[in-house]
Amino acid sequence: MRTLARSAVVGQLTKFALVGGVGFVVDVTTFTLLRLSPPFEGSPLKAKIISTVLAIVANWIGNRYWTFGPHRSTRGFMEAVEFGVVSVLGMLVALACLAVSHYVLGFRTILADNISGNVVGLVLGSALRFLLYRHWVYHPRRRNRVGAVVAD
Repeated sequence: MRTLARSAVVGQLTKFALVGGVGFVVDVTTFTLLRLSPPFEGSPLKAKIISTVLAIVANWIGNRYWTFGPHRSTRGFMEAVEFGVVSVLGMLVALACLAVSHYVLGFRTILADNISGNVVGLVLGSALRFLLYRHWVYHPRRRNRVGAVVAD
C-alpha cells in the first residue's frame, strides 16, 4: 500500500514538473523579452508580474486537466480562485527573490534577474505551490470532484 501511494505521488510530481517546465519556458521567454524592451528595462518586477501571470494560465490548464485531473472540482470557478491564490503566493516568492537580488544586492543584469526570479524563486515557489495544490486545491478528499457521486 505504501509503495502504491508513493508511486502516485511520484507520478503527480512528474506531471507537475512537466507542466511547470512549460510554464517556465513561457515565464522566462516573456520575462526576457519584456526586460529587453524599453518600457521594462528598469522595471524587472513589472516584467516578472506579467510573465508570471502568463505562466500561471499555462500551468492552470496543465495542472487542472492533467496533473490533478482526477481530483479536479466540478466547481471550476472556485477551484480557479484557489489555484490563483496559490499561484500568487508562489509569484510573491519569486518577486521577493528578484527584488532582493536586483534592488538590495545590486545584481541588475538580465541574467542575474533570470537566475534570481526564474531559478531561485521558481524552485522555492514551486515547492510551496505543489504542497498547496496537492493538499488544498486538488486534495482527493474535497467534495464535488469530477466523476464523484455527490449525495443530495
